[in-house]
This record gives sequence, C-alpha cells and structure tokens, in this order.
Amino acid sequence: MLRCASVFTNEIDDAGAALAEVLDQLDKKIILLENSVGIIMCHPEFIPTGVLKYICENLPFDVAGATTAAQAVNDEAGEHILTIFVMTSDDVRFKASMTDSVVDNADDAVKAAYEKASAGETEPPRLAFLFPPFLMEEFSGDTCISAWNNVLPVTPFFGTYASDDTITFLDCDTIFNDTNAKDTVAFVLCYGNINPRFLIATLRENSDLSLRAVVTKSVNNIVYEINNTNTREFFTNTMGLPESLPTFPLLINTSMHDNDDGIPVVREHCFYNDDEASVFGGNIEEGSVISLLRFDADSIMSTSLNAIEKINELPDANGALLFPCVSRRMVVMGSDTPFAELNLAKETINPDIPFMMGYSGGEICPTSSTNGIPSNRFHNSSMVILVV
Repeated sequence: MLRCASVFTNEIDDAGAALAEVLDQLDKKIILLENSVGIIMCHPEFIPTGVLKYICENLPFDVAGATTAAQAVNDEAGEHILTIFVMTSDDVRFKASMTDSVVDNADDAVKAAYEKASAGETEPPRLAFLFPPFLMEEFSGDTCISAWNNVLPVTPFFGTYASDDTITFLDCDTIFNDTNAKDTVAFVLCYGNINPRFLIATLRENSDLSLRAVVTKSVNNIVYEINNTNTREFFTNTMGLPESLPTFPLLINTSMHDNDDGIPVVREHCFYNDDEASVFGGNIEEGSVISLLRFDADSIMSTSLNAIEKINELPDANGALLFPCVSRRMVVMGSDTPFAELNLAKETINPDIPFMMGYSGGEICPTSSTNGIPSNRFHNSSMVILVV
C-alpha cells in the first residue's frame, strides 16, 4: 500500500519556523512506513534565505524536485510557498539522487547517476520521477528523454523541468536533499507495488490558426529558418508576433512525431539565441509543418478541468501530482484570477486525495504503452498529471 500526504509552508525567512510548520503537518497527516520519499517544489526565493536547505537537512526522508513559479496543495495555493508531496510504503522502495552536470555529456551523467542509485536492484523501476534543469539550448526535452531511455527503456517517466516566475528563467534550480543546482537532473526511482496512471491536458488541433509554414532549417530543438526565412524575422514580420511576446506554442506535424496516442505534439518557443534562431523546448525536424496555436485563458481552463475531473474517477487514487506548463500561468495571469488554474485543482480534486501542483518549465509524461514499453514524451504548453 502507498500512502501520500501534501504539506507546505509560506514561511520564507525563518527556517526554524518553516521546518516546525512542515513537521507539524506531517505528524497530523501521515504515519511514515518503512520507505518514504518527498517530491519537493518551492519558489526560488526559498534558496538564498536558507529555508530550503534547512528543511531538507532535517526531514526524515530524501527529497527531490525543482523550483517553480507558483504551486498548490490541498490546503494552500500561491507563489511564495514551499510544498512537499510525501509518499510512504512498506512495499514500494524509493531511490532518490542527482546527476552530475548534464551540459557536456548528458548520456554519461545520466548513466553514472542511475547505476549508482539503482545498485542492488535486480529489476527496473516501475516509475521514474525526473526533474531536469532549464537549459533548453544544452539539454532540451528530447535530449533528456533520450538519455533516460538509454538506461530505462521500459520505465515510464514523469516530471518537470525547473521553472521560476521570470521570463528569463535564470533562477531555475533542481533539488536533491540539501543540494540545489542549475545543471543537474534530480530524480527518484520507484520499485515495487506502485500503480502509476497518467493524464494529459494539452492544446488540440481544432484550436490552431489557419497560417501554416514549413521548417526549412533546424538542428534538434533550434529552428533557424521557416519558409526559407530567418526564424525571428518570420515570427515577427510574417506572423506578426510582437517581439515582447515571451513564449508561444506551435503544433508540429511531421513523420518524426507520428503517433497513435491522439496527443498532439506541441513545441514552445523559449527564446532567440545569438544567431536569431528560435530555441524550442523539444526537437523540430526539418520539413515539419507548423501552425500557431490559439492559447487563451478559456482554452487553458477548459482543458485543465477536463483532465483534473478524471482524477476523481480513477480507483485507488492515493495521491496526485500535477505539473502544468508555466506558460499557462503567464496567460491566465492576464485574467482577473491569476491563480485560477491552481484554485481549480483545489476546488475540483476530492479532498481525500492529497495532491501537489507546481508550474513546469517543460512537462515529462508518457502518452501510451505498447507491449509494456511506455511512450515517454516531452510536452509543452500542457499539464501532465500522475495519480498513484
């Protein structure tokens, strides 16, 4: 049996008071069993104040996670908050750790960290939580999935890229116990009797605008030319997108992304690099047909509600983790209710189901499984949900 609880603190300055609040909630909400782990998320300002480090040093279990722009648990929602989703069990084992830097050689860093963390295990994990750094030019979503698929070809992945509340994403950290870093992957391997179920809320093809174009020059997740025109010039002049627009999603149609799971492939522009090329969250191959997706508060809230309601319908739901793309927050913040998506989860999810929700710099979640092999995918502009 797996038991879960979500705890939080808003205390960002007094480390002792923050720890006391977290431990008091733990005592009231859950009895720790033989094996325990925590998924942790916090606003980046918890790092320089020392609160994050102090809490992690004094918890009775390992934690792994990332910074985020805003988040929610059953009892609270907001920006300057630290949350922990606790899982404890007698028949599920957890191995938490962190890679070395993935900038120079991601494959080697992932392989070495996985082999060390999984030492003594004879079977692959039933689930892997991944928390990569927001380094889209050096470690894109597809690069991350590929590196972990090399060592875990039959394990489903679920996780989020680190994020923050800026448009530059310079304060994004991954977290493992009392260590935080901007170039490592924090992770948790889950072995034994765990039953992960996955839900995805994403933009649909019937939301796209009429203008379509072809990628004529790209390397992995960096697009240099569209319709034989410099990418920045194409987006600003041909498509009329303002230079100040921090991000926007594209629907991708290409043989590389053919799938039978019905989940559209969405790639999000992150920033322009020094070559005036567009850096996307995941790969876009040459020849891809792209179209700009309509991205507004109504479409975000309707797709979120549809996915969140399904949590309550799943049997044996012991807890849920929700990672919506931070770009969804940017759009909803333009409305009268900047925490609308977070509050939707609080109001909709059965109060008996502990949950944690944190905004994501890029979402990781399988879309289907064939002969026991999951189709692990990287997503943009979406919300991914894990129910355990």
